[in-house]
Amino acid sequence: MTPAPTTTLPLYEVLGAQYERALARHGINAAMLTHKWQRADLRAPHSDLDVRVLLESAPADWREWNHHLAAAHADAVIREPRNRRLLEHPPGFAFTLAEVHQRRISPPELATWSLIHGHEPTLQRWKSHAQMVPWTRQDERFYRGILDSRLNGRYQLAADSVDNVSEDLPGYRRHCVAWHYLAPCWFAAASLATRTRCPGKSAALTQWHPAGLERHAEMFLRHAGSGLPYETGRIPAIRDLLRAAHIALDAAMHQVPAPADGAEFEEAEGSRAMAWTMTAGMLRVRVARWLYYLDPPRGAITGYLITREAKELRAATEVLRSLASDGSTPEQSLAARMADILPAGPTTAAVLRDALTQWARHHALVEDFLSAHAA
Repeated sequence: MTPAPTTTLPLYEVLGAQYERALARHGINAAMLTHKWQRADLRAPHSDLDVRVLLESAPADWREWNHHLAAAHADAVIREPRNRRLLEHPPGFAFTLAEVHQRRISPPELATWSLIHGHEPTLQRWKSHAQMVPWTRQDERFYRGILDSRLNGRYQLAADSVDNVSEDLPGYRRHCVAWHYLAPCWFAAASLATRTRCPGKSAALTQWHPAGLERHAEMFLRHAGSGLPYETGRIPAIRDLLRAAHIALDAAMHQVPAPADGAEFEEAEGSRAMAWTMTAGMLRVRVARWLYYLDPPRGAITGYLITREAKELRAATEVLRSLASDGSTPEQSLAARMADILPAGPTTAAVLRDALTQWARHHALVEDFLSAHAA
């Protein structure tokens, strides 16, 4: 699928430029900055900017680098009150250029990237390759994971915190139903049905609507804040919108193939190296997130973000345990030891403080793991 046509959204262009400058002020000179989703998917004033940092090479000390990253993020947030929502959390991943060139980034993840700063032709070349590689088990797991986390009652609107929302609270609740529940599922369903790595939510809603699903797609594009007029002139109640989302997704899921036999798809080439890099890329920014969550700028609320860390850490632990296998090689042993120092269970402020202490105590281990395949 190709990205949906979009109108430039100056707010996010300005925000990205501000973020790049904040990083530079704190000594982080990124070779490239990207954000997840396409520009048409960022709906002001509700969408946050989910940044990925690409570095020329691994820093000499990831812990020190994270302290700079946390300070830079706080610097950007305090510029305007609305940035508490728009820059809800520090970046989600950090990679090196070598890792991208070596095809170690998950194709469905890379397919969603949009440029904030850097060389656009290079990013487009990476994304083109991500679209062209064969469909694999990793793709099935990626997109079905999105569905499994939201369908059959798993999506809970109440879990979408409004703590940092400073304007149009009813509009934000509608945005959550449309853009945090319906649209990600539609994006995943479209990708699975077409075996295409869709670049974003708007593209999926605009381009994939078989068997008369157009009206569902158009309705939720309106509620996401696209500027499309309401057909009746009446803005529906949240409960009615949520019910409509359930109905639309039930219809859409009839177009999605059932989970295939594991033998139908091959493992991605270099799947082990890719799993290592994606996990390391996520863990490379954890200290910055924890520092920011534990000491946010005045007015920013991060308790709900602390709670969310448990899901990320649980996923990382599962991958590391798989990579560790029986621990018979130095690399497997490194993965096992890294898994051992990740927090387990629910995350609280005290848990994250303990994790920071634990990672500092095992500084050499953490640095070895985070830089193991960065070159």
